[in-house]
Amino acid sequence: MLVLAVPVVLAELGWMAMGIVDTLMVGRLSPEAIGAVGIGSSLFMAVGIFAMGLLLGLDTLVSQAFGAGRLDDCHRWLHHGIFTSVVLTVPLMLVLWAISAGLDGWGLDAGVLTLTKPYLDALTWSVLPLLLYASFRRYLQGMSVVRPVMAALVGANLINIVVNWVLIFGKFGAPALGVAGAAWATVFSRVVMAGYLGIVIVMRERASRPGLFETSLRIDVGWLRRLFMLGFPAAMQVTLEVGVFAAATALAGRLVPTQLAAHQIAINMAALTFMVPLGVASAGAVRVGHAVGRGDPGGAARAGWTALLFGTAFMACAAAAFLLMPRMLIGAFTTDPGVLATGVALLFVAAVFQLFDGLQGVATGVLRGLGDTRTPMLWNLAGHWAIGLPLGYALCFAFGLGVSGLWWGLSTGLIICGIALLTVWIRRVRHLTCSVVAQED
Repeated sequence: MLVLAVPVVLAELGWMAMGIVDTLMVGRLSPEAIGAVGIGSSLFMAVGIFAMGLLLGLDTLVSQAFGAGRLDDCHRWLHHGIFTSVVLTVPLMLVLWAISAGLDGWGLDAGVLTLTKPYLDALTWSVLPLLLYASFRRYLQGMSVVRPVMAALVGANLINIVVNWVLIFGKFGAPALGVAGAAWATVFSRVVMAGYLGIVIVMRERASRPGLFETSLRIDVGWLRRLFMLGFPAAMQVTLEVGVFAAATALAGRLVPTQLAAHQIAINMAALTFMVPLGVASAGAVRVGHAVGRGDPGGAARAGWTALLFGTAFMACAAAAFLLMPRMLIGAFTTDPGVLATGVALLFVAAVFQLFDGLQGVATGVLRGLGDTRTPMLWNLAGHWAIGLPLGYALCFAFGLGVSGLWWGLSTGLIICGIALLTVWIRRVRHLTCSVVAQED
């Protein structure tokens, strides 16, 4: 599990680091710039994550095919993933541009609104490379090839830092694009990520038999249906989870810029720590899928429990860090006293939900390895949207607690999801154990 999980975790951290670098670098401009990057990124991911979620079915399908020794099926799933990525690109771009055009009616702070539109419009051009990257990554991970994924994110981060510096501040004769420059740097970085993983796959498959290019390119409606049946609930789950934080960010946009900036910084910190259990969840999904593919239910149970142990242990450490040095962490982003004070309060709330956030993240992954993507979707709908967000809205606006109230509501939703999905996994483990006993009898 460690051999597979560590590079995936580093890749997830690299993915998150791109957003944090954008926030750090535009933070030199103004609190409004921080808020604009936060809202623009959240809205983009709320839409783009659905399409990426559709491709999460490849985790199950590729890993189970690989565990069963069916390399040709792995190749075919890659082809269907690429086809899905291309088909989804234009509709997603149209949706994002429509959202940008309608931002005037969202009640955002005028300074934030002015900066958010050009940021989101530019970021929309990264849809296709992002979806291709997702297909390539899921294919490679499903076969336990994870180091190239890590390398892609490390390289993309280095490129993003340099291009950010050039385009945000107008270095080497380039125009000073400000917030929009950060978006174009992200677009370029995502093109590099997709291109690199595509080259890795082609080079790696040259010696394999059956070869990648020997596999039929025919797109089968039945295969697309299988990908959709697994991917749609997974897409809804990640969309509901990311979407609730995007909605929270949009609601925070109605508050004063200092509260929005504190929210954005703290959400970056919480999202950064979540990248570790998210990476462990991906590794857990692959390991569980391999065990299911080779007909080893006991191995699937052990893999899932190992992933849960790693994820929750790290999040306990993250909670301790948020409690012990919140001012140092927030101070890395800003020296504004109002933002600092609010950010410290938000990190206390984040410390409360860290363990449960890790539980629900890893449990979602190991259940996906079993082929269950529907249960996490339903619990995310109930925990986040039926309880967490309404409660946060009431605490924020009706009870006057501001952005802290919004975070207490989100924390409640995460706690509910974490407990519920752990309970589901325990029941599945019991079922797997009973299956082993029955087979032995």
